[in-house]
Amino acid sequence: MLDVRGLDVLYGDVQVVWDLSFTVDAGEIVTLLGANGAGKSTTLKTISGLLRPRRGHILFDGVSLETVPPDRIVGMGVLQVPEGRRLWPGMTVLENLRLGAYPKGARGEEGASLEAVFSLFPVLAERRGQLAGTLSGGEQQMLAIGRALMARPRLLMLDEPSLGLAPKVIERIFEVIQDVSRRGVTVLLVEQNAHLALSVANRAYILETGHLVRAGAGSELLADADVRRAYLGV
Repeated sequence: MLDVRGLDVLYGDVQVVWDLSFTVDAGEIVTLLGANGAGKSTTLKTISGLLRPRRGHILFDGVSLETVPPDRIVGMGVLQVPEGRRLWPGMTVLENLRLGAYPKGARGEEGASLEAVFSLFPVLAERRGQLAGTLSGGEQQMLAIGRALMARPRLLMLDEPSLGLAPKVIERIFEVIQDVSRRGVTVLLVEQNAHLALSVANRAYILETGHLVRAGAGSELLADADVRRAYLGV
């Protein structure tokens, strides 16, 4: 579904991603791991069209994304839940969700999408009239994921979904990620919690200072002694 080949990305004159190549097959959960500054979020922003690569190719179902505007990328079914959630805090839960259904292909399915989101996150149904800015951190993360699901994604990219959340809420978020995958949505996950990310991922790629250094099945890397020392503190 997604094929990233030889990607170089810069912020101004500073190169952040170097010759990065990886793939995501339909139906998979794939995770990108690495320390802060490894280039993970930059990679997602480049796939989303928010940054443009200096070199390399990004193919989604064989279609090149390097020059496609971000709104058209969303319309193709590539959705990103950004780090920090980026909700509209002065709007209600329901208003935030309905705005997620703005792509042309999603508008006619808004009712069914709302029902699906509320089945995943019953608390959002209970708080549909509440301002998003008054929700807890966990509820805001649920709302950010729900908003992306309203656009009927084929590829859902999640950037640090567990950041700043309580352990029980993190467990629930990862249960939802697996549930979303079972419903047929392909997932590309950037996550600092390496143990949880590897536990749910079919495959994983590890970045260090913008370079790909390891790749393999999630279970394989979870059991790898070097990975456990470097990323799991074991």
